[in-house]
Amino acid sequence: MSSIEFTETTTAGGEVEKLSDDSWRLSLPPGSSGEYRLAQLDDYAGLSRKQFPWQPPVKIRLRARASAHTIPGTWGFGLWNDPISFSLGLGGGIRRLPALPNTAWFFFASPHNHLSLRDDLPAQGALAATFNSPAIPALLLGFGAPILPLLAWPPAARLLRRVGRRLMHQDAASISASLTEWHTYALDWQPGKVTFKIDDEVIYSTNIAPRHPLGVVIWLDNQYAALPPNGRLAYGTLPNDQPTWIEIEALSLTIP
Repeated sequence: MSSIEFTETTTAGGEVEKLSDDSWRLSLPPGSSGEYRLAQLDDYAGLSRKQFPWQPPVKIRLRARASAHTIPGTWGFGLWNDPISFSLGLGGGIRRLPALPNTAWFFFASPHNHLSLRDDLPAQGALAATFNSPAIPALLLGFGAPILPLLAWPPAARLLRRVGRRLMHQDAASISASLTEWHTYALDWQPGKVTFKIDDEVIYSTNIAPRHPLGVVIWLDNQYAALPPNGRLAYGTLPNDQPTWIEIEALSLTIP
C-alpha cells in the first residue's frame, strides 16, 4: 500500500478538513452563481504532467458519502491528467498548458452538465467514467484556440463534437447507489482495462483505459459544462442555497 501526500486547494470559502490520517470532509458554503467555489485534494501540485505519480497497475479504494444525492456542480474522486488547469488558473500549483483528457474516476454531475461526446453514454448524474486521449503537444492544441469562439454557434459546436469523438475515446456507466449513504468505492486500473466496484461488487468494466501518468484527485465544486448533441454550449457556476459537502474515509492506494 502506498501513502499519498495531498495538497489542498480551495476557493471562495471552500474548506478541506482532515478528520484523521485517511479521512477528510470537503465542503462549500452557500452562495450565488458567478463565483467559483472549490474544495480539492490532489497529489500532483507543483508537478509537470510528465511527473504525475501513477501508472497502471494501481488500485484505489475508499468510502464516501455526500450531503445530497444531487449537488449543484460536480464532485468525485479518481485519477486524471488535470487537462484544464491552465484555463482555470487556480493558485497553489503550476499552471499547465491545456491537454486532452485522460481519466478513470467516479464522477458526479448535476443536471446542468452534459459531459459526453457520445450520444449513447450517460452525460450527467452518478457515473463510473473513463477518457483515453492521445498525447497531442500543447503547442499544437494551441493552434486550435482561434476556433473556440465558434463553439457559440451550434453547427460549429456539433462539428467539433464529432471531431472530438474521433480524438477522445470515452466510456461511462450510470451508478444507482444512494450517494448520501456510506459506500465503498474501488477502481482497478490495469494496462488497457479499468474495473469499477461499489461495496465489492463489480458495477462496470471497460477497455477504454487512460494514458499514464495520472494524479489522484478528490474534489467538490459548483461548476458545470455542457456540450449536448444540439450544439448549444453552456458553462458557468451554479448557486447553492445550502452548504454542500462530501466525506471520504479509509482511503488506500495499492500497487499490485
